[in-house]
Order: sequence, then C-alpha cells, then structure tokens
Amino acid sequence: MSRDYPERPLVGIGVCVLRDDAVLLIRRGNPPNLGSWALPGGGQELSETAEACARRELAEETGLAVGTLYLAAIVDSITTDDTGRVRYHYTIIDYAARWQGDPPCAGGDATEIAWAPFHRLADYELWSEALRVIAIARALLNPAPGPAPD
Repeated sequence: MSRDYPERPLVGIGVCVLRDDAVLLIRRGNPPNLGSWALPGGGQELSETAEACARRELAEETGLAVGTLYLAAIVDSITTDDTGRVRYHYTIIDYAARWQGDPPCAGGDATEIAWAPFHRLADYELWSEALRVIAIARALLNPAPGPAPD
C-alpha cells in the first residue's frame, strides 16, 4: 500500500530514548515532515511484532540497542492535502526506553541525531504529540517519588 493517499492508516512505531536530562532525536530524511526533528521510528513490516519493529527502526536510525521497552503512547498523525483529502495517516505506537551507553550515529532514514536537553526542546520545534510522548516517557522511566509503602 502506498504511503501517499493510503486506503487505511499505516502503523508506525517510535522509540523515546532517554538519558539523564535529554531525549534522543533524529532529523527526518524522508517525507512526511522531511528535515524535521522527531523521535526515531518507522513503519511496521508485515509479520513483524511492534516491539521487533521498534528495535529494528532504532538500530537502523541510531545504531542503538536498548533493554526493556515500555509502552508510552499511541498517537495518530493525519495530514491532508489542499483539497482536504488524506495524504498520510499513521497510527504510531511509541515506546520508552533508557539509553544504555553506546554512542548513537545517524543512519537509515535519519540524516542527523541529537541528544536534546529537556530544557531546550523548544529549539527543536517538535510536533506537540512528540512533546507529549516525551513527557509520558519521562514519567514512566523516572517516576516522582511517592509515599513509602505501608
């Protein structure tokens, strides 16, 4: 099925990799959103599980492998053309993971990578849903301390 003007939504998988006070971003090398900063990820292939896709796309775009993946969010990216017809529709499953110490390097569909400090995310002009996923991932991986159990 074509990515442009699909007959139904396509499944995309993303990974929000966190390190200390930063998140790993890639600069997109293909449409949609060519040249924009985003979380690493891509399209799920037939017979591939969501987790396997997340690991494959992360390795292809950043050279990284991570440990446990945590389901962070599911979002829809729908882009219409000037006539209102749906040009792209992705349902995106986003995972959260902790960085394990290997240095990332851009590859695959990523033309550039960056460790974006949380306090400077505005500099990267991220999609609002990416910002939401990052906030969820931070809460999942670094929960605020709560009251001690009884």
